[in-house]
Amino acid sequence: MKKNTPIPFEIVTEKLKENRMEHVGKASIREIKKLVDDIEKATGQKYVRMEMGLRLPAAEIGVAAEIEALKNGVASIYPDIQGIPPLKYEMARFVKNFLDIEVRQESCVPTVGSMQGGFAAFLATTRMHKDKDTVLFIDPGFPVQKMQCKLMAIPFERFDVYNYRGEKLREKLEQFLAKGNIATIIYSNPNNPSWICFTETELQIIGELANKYGVVVIEDLAYITMDFRQDMSKPGEPPYQPTVAKYTDNYILLISSSKVFSYAGQRMAMFVISDNLFDARYPDLKRYYTTEFFGHAMVFGTLYPLSSGTAHAPQYGLAALLKAVNDGTFNYIEDVKAYGEKARIMKKIFLENGFEIVYDKDLDEPIADGFYFTFSYPGFDGDALATTLIYYGISAISLETTGSDRTEGLRACVSLVHPNQFPDLEARLKLFHQHHSLA
Repeated sequence: MKKNTPIPFEIVTEKLKENRMEHVGKASIREIKKLVDDIEKATGQKYVRMEMGLRLPAAEIGVAAEIEALKNGVASIYPDIQGIPPLKYEMARFVKNFLDIEVRQESCVPTVGSMQGGFAAFLATTRMHKDKDTVLFIDPGFPVQKMQCKLMAIPFERFDVYNYRGEKLREKLEQFLAKGNIATIIYSNPNNPSWICFTETELQIIGELANKYGVVVIEDLAYITMDFRQDMSKPGEPPYQPTVAKYTDNYILLISSSKVFSYAGQRMAMFVISDNLFDARYPDLKRYYTTEFFGHAMVFGTLYPLSSGTAHAPQYGLAALLKAVNDGTFNYIEDVKAYGEKARIMKKIFLENGFEIVYDKDLDEPIADGFYFTFSYPGFDGDALATTLIYYGISAISLETTGSDRTEGLRACVSLVHPNQFPDLEARLKLFHQHHSLA
């Protein structure tokens, strides 16, 4: 390791020790955030931070609605577990307008971010059948979801989907599902961290196999409609966000407000259960719940003891945002398109300085420019690369933590990087390349 790095070598080394972080590539997103916070405070130097987001301001429509709700006294009132009626109404409208699927308002429930939604979904779906207790991750994926399974002692299996695109996905999935222990499948689309996007053919395969094997699909839509290769911003008009809900009734949708509305601080998300699954009866649920009806067990047996509902005022904020989007008076895509433009510029800077894009193709197409991209550098594994870049004032997470088989790579989140930092990014990557080039 060369010691003439942009961030003082001794201070970085000291902070790595203080944070007990010998391997940055093994660390969680929040652990890396704390490490970089500590180094920035000690040095007064700003990092190019790519470990997490966000930067765009929260949509003003939601903020104003929350303030009004607070003035009207909702802070002193327990919210209903199932969500306030205006929010449930707009949730059902939203999935119709942007996914072209029909669900009842009853089947739409707010959760404390999609993090709580995922936690609840894992908990309930692995208790529907006493002989099906395992989660299948179509990786790479959001690292914290595996942490949740570990916390609840829920077994899981996984595979990296990159080499199983198109029809190859069917055979790979059947290898797991035919064993009979899989309760639920989870993936994100667009994908965190690789930004690949499943095709209609692939979603149909997943849906058909979910029907065949009686498996619930949890579709994480944190980046809904953010495949900027298509304009999916017009409510009620195609093209729509691709979804497995077109091909199976065994689905749960996790729809975050953090990315599309920059509403991360309010911990507010949409949890949408198909009407068929909501009404379905599973006698084995009574081992843990007072009912065998899935929807009732989910809302009153799982979400209730987890947090007793979501915060009251943010429900009014999200309801107002969704109403504006559904009415066509607020086009949220116009704001978040900035992420795609930043990704395009940042990828170019990386490539010009000896780095490579790890997940570079979406089937036969180049990967889209979006919220994330993945990169590597010749001669480094992901852990060594993540650790070394900390000395150069750049932070990112290892693909190893996402379940990827491409352990040489890192995930870059573009959201926190301001355009005025592009010169710093270029200078630091250029110096890294000078220090570590194999040429």
